Amino acid sequence: MRAVVLRTYGDPDVMELREVPEPEFGPEEVLVEVAATALNRADLLQRRGWYPEPGPKRPHEIPGMELAGRVVEVGSLVSRWSVGDEVMAIVGGGAYAQRIAIHERQLMAVPAGVALADAAAIPEVGITAHDALVTQGGLRSGGWALIHAGASGVGSMAVQIAGALGARSIATASTAKIDAVRALGADVVVDYKSEDFVEVVAQATDGGGVDVVLDVIGGDYLMRNLASLRTGGSIVQVGVMGGGKTTIDLGALLPKRARLVGTVLRARPLEEKVAASRLFEREVVPVIEAGVIKPVIDRRFPIDAIADAHRYMETNANVGKIVIDLL
Repeated sequence: MRAVVLRTYGDPDVMELREVPEPEFGPEEVLVEVAATALNRADLLQRRGWYPEPGPKRPHEIPGMELAGRVVEVGSLVSRWSVGDEVMAIVGGGAYAQRIAIHERQLMAVPAGVALADAAAIPEVGITAHDALVTQGGLRSGGWALIHAGASGVGSMAVQIAGALGARSIATASTAKIDAVRALGADVVVDYKSEDFVEVVAQATDGGGVDVVLDVIGGDYLMRNLASLRTGGSIVQVGVMGGGKTTIDLGALLPKRARLVGTVLRARPLEEKVAASRLFEREVVPVIEAGVIKPVIDRRFPIDAIADAHRYMETNANVGKIVIDLL
């Protein structure tokens, strides 16, 4: 089969499309023919050698953390899936390939009404956003969420999930992406280049603050996030695009009785990934099937243009997901 392999670590040209052996699969695993995958920031980090795939090292290092495709073979103990089923999933790696072996419980059915190749834009950002806002952050109907990078893959899904939940959202974005984020349903959009989101949050919430902050930036955003938080609220850190080191004033944290939660999906044990997938399948997939939430796809690239796709993501120009087609 064809797969994108990392020859070494570095710029996008270190990725090479080559023939590799098809994956073996166990009795509880399913072999999926990948129709499409999608880019994540973690892919860029892995390409540079900064974020390796968890678990035993594969003979070939193949990036890719989400996919949509069709079941082509099933293990002897698989009961949920049959050959021909259209499925989607998050994985620790290996999705930049024509075929991949996945534990049957990690798979979700492609939502009705969503094209198979478009479904690749759902799993990673959908589960990340839902887990961060609802499971980790405790967002409920009527609450407020501050969502940073509202035009990103996670941000664009988080804005829609908050709205579907009956919560209100304040999203930050660059000037060129303001209208796009507002169209996704954000109640308030902050141009982070010219506005102070702390001031905007205070005005929008009548000084009460938000219940949950979903942050992919980190760095000096931490204290500003804390200033934007209501008493008893939660900051859920899912990325550190702005830097992983910062200073926190515990004197400001304590009186707010705030929670600072760091979370990733990739390194979680199988059972935790399965639990997050099942909860997303139960609570969010029906809303996708109703057309209330939609995958946001900025641009598509064929698999043989994977280096160009990485370069495009590094420009930060995308609104939503960058999808890679394999079929």
